[in-house]
Formats: sequence, structure tokens, C-alpha cells
Amino acid sequence: MSKYKDIIKQVNYIAFLAVVALLPFPQLWLRYACVFWFISWALEGRWLQHSTFNIQHSTFRSALPFLLFGLWYGWKAVSGIWSPDHEAWAWQMERYMTFALVIPIGIWGVNERYDWQQIGRILVVSCVIAVPFYLVVLSPLYYHREIIDYLRWEGDWNYGVHSWYSFFSDNISVLKHRLFLCSVEMLGAVIALQVWRDKKWLLALCLPIMLSAIPLTGSRQSILTFAAILVVWLIYALPKVYRWRYGLGIIVFGAVISGTILKFHPRMSKFDIHAATEIREVSTDHDVRFNIWGCALQHPEDYLAYGLGAGQSTNYLMKTYQEKGFEYYYTKHYHAHNQYLEELMEIGIPGLVLFLLAWLSILFCTEGEGKRFAALFVTLFGLNMLTDCMFGKFDGIALWTVGMVYSCSILSKTRCTNARA
Repeated sequence: MSKYKDIIKQVNYIAFLAVVALLPFPQLWLRYACVFWFISWALEGRWLQHSTFNIQHSTFRSALPFLLFGLWYGWKAVSGIWSPDHEAWAWQMERYMTFALVIPIGIWGVNERYDWQQIGRILVVSCVIAVPFYLVVLSPLYYHREIIDYLRWEGDWNYGVHSWYSFFSDNISVLKHRLFLCSVEMLGAVIALQVWRDKKWLLALCLPIMLSAIPLTGSRQSILTFAAILVVWLIYALPKVYRWRYGLGIIVFGAVISGTILKFHPRMSKFDIHAATEIREVSTDHDVRFNIWGCALQHPEDYLAYGLGAGQSTNYLMKTYQEKGFEYYYTKHYHAHNQYLEELMEIGIPGLVLFLLAWLSILFCTEGEGKRFAALFVTLFGLNMLTDCMFGKFDGIALWTVGMVYSCSILSKTRCTNARA
């Protein structure tokens, strides 16, 4: 029997490696890998083996973030009572089921075969390979389009550069949403700095390739997120005694860097800063996201108390789009493009509070080496959720799962070391 258990444990670990390796690649491959990982983990029966529970490896503190995310998922399930569209509710509950499935992982942990140094290296290598992969796949399409662009280029070098940039930044999302690709690459860069901290030549080779995904995809949000992650990393790199003294200067440095880069970003020419102060004013001249947020905030009294119900935010926006004459938004079925706003609309203030507590608990439930990774992980997701629904695609849910399990493993390792000492 133990022989079969060992085989299942090894299969479970290989399945998790597959999930990690496929994070930067198209969603369909990733979904199948995640399903296989959960099945193998269920076969291993971790949640049935109570005798394997060891306070040195798992504590209530390390399990708390998983429990809070599960509680948030539970509130979404309860919202089905008042959801007008039960089909949309059921679809979201199925898509978000991962948040319930990982609760046992947070409590009992993963099997002892998980080598987190190897897992980190697999993610880094995968992130490095992903960038040339997308370039190679998109290149034939790009050169095919250049035949048409060349006929109307008329020697304008700037037009040619803008055409190249627009093609790759727009079409990369056909294969992988630009924000999720950049998010994985940034997480890979963070882990590379951890697993290869003593191998400067490897970092010098891999980091530029991974971070090149940000200008390649043209994601403005990713530029801001990268600047914030850089700031957090630099602050934690300082000795504790200097963090408060130099932290503000590092934050200003990050703001200047990101502001300078965004100033020359081609898409910033369409950005209207005044729309930010008139967010409730819906106008077709404003940025698309501001229009969507404006539509969502027209009648907040409709959902503040307990929400519209899980999966109902997009249906609610569809009606507002029609009222405002945004037919293009309606045909595109645009969602809220803000995870916090979507949670507020669907499960009200109580649900949003649970959601925020779950995220903040990651910071308060980690220590030592895990504290820095948790801060970077929360910064990555926390900022990206401002302009997109990170859990609207399975890519975001899979990235959250890997980040949470990785963060939990660092905490467990730290606690185990402390206990032995």
C-alpha cells in the first residue's frame, strides 16, 4: 500500500510542477493541468490523513488566509438565495471552486516530496521560455500584416514602429491576456531573485527576458505594478533599522520611474486624467474603464447592503450600457474591470470586507523570508485588481493558487526551523 501512496505522491508533485510550468502559457493547457493536480491530491487523501497533521508544519496562523478565502467563497454561495440569475451564479461558483478546494491544502499542507527550490526554478525557466514562444508564434502574423502596412507606410518610420508595437500589444492577448502574462513574469522574477540570489550571471540573463514582457504587451497597469514591486523589494532589502528612514525615498523613486515611462506610453495619449475626478460622469470621450466604472457607480444603493449575487455584476452592467447608449460595450459583454468593484456589486460591503481581510491576512500570517514574498504577492495582485478582474479568467485563479501554496510553504518551513531550534 505504501508503494502506491509513494507513486500517487510523486504523480501529485509532477502535476503541480506542470501547473507551475504552464502558468505563462495559454489558459486551456493550464486548466487541464490544475484539474489533474487536484485529482491526484484528492487521491493522496491529505484531508483524510489526520495523523499526518503536525503543528510544526502547519498552524492555524498559516491556514488562516485559506480559511478566510473559503469564507469569502461561502458568502458568494449564500448570495445564490437572492441572485436573480441562478445560472450565472452557478457558473461563477464552479469557476471559483478552487478557493474551497485549497482549504485542506492550507490546513494539512502538501506532501513532503515538494521541493520548493526546484518548483521556483521550473517557474523561472518557464517564464523565460514563454517570451520567445509568443514572439515566434506571433511573428508570422506580424509579417503578414506588414505587407499591408508597408503599402501605406510611405516611409514614415514612426508609423512603422507604432504599427509593430500596436500589433504585438493587441494580439498577444489572443493567446494570453497581457495582464496575466505580465503578472506571471513578475512573480517569476521575484522567485528568481530568491532561488538564484547567489548566481548573478543567471539573474542577469533571465531577468531582462522575463521583464521584457511588460513593454512587449504594452500593459500600462503592469508598468505601475512592476514599479510597486521594485519598491517593495528594495524596502525589504534594507535592514529593518533603515526601512522607515529610506522607505519614503524609495517610494518616490518608484513613482518617478513609473510616471516617466507612462509619459511616453503610446496609449497614454488617449488617457483623460479629468475622468478620474468625474468617475460618475459617463462619457464616450473618456477611457473605457472609467466609462465602465461610471456605469457601475450610477446607483450604488442597488447593491451596497448585500450585493446583487455572485455572477450578477456583468448582467447589471449590460442594462446600464443599454441605458447609456454604449452599444459597443454591450456587444463586447464588458465586465467591471475592477475586482474590488465586482465584489462590491456582487456580494456587497460584507463580502468585500471578507475579501479584503483574506488578502491582508497573508501579510499578517507570514514572517521571516515569507513576509517579503507575501508583501510582493499581495502587491502584485492588489494593484492589478484595480484595473481588471484577476479572477475573471482561470489564469488568475491558478496564479493565486500557486502563490498561496508557495507562500504557505515558506511559512511552514520557517516555523519548522524555529520549532527545531
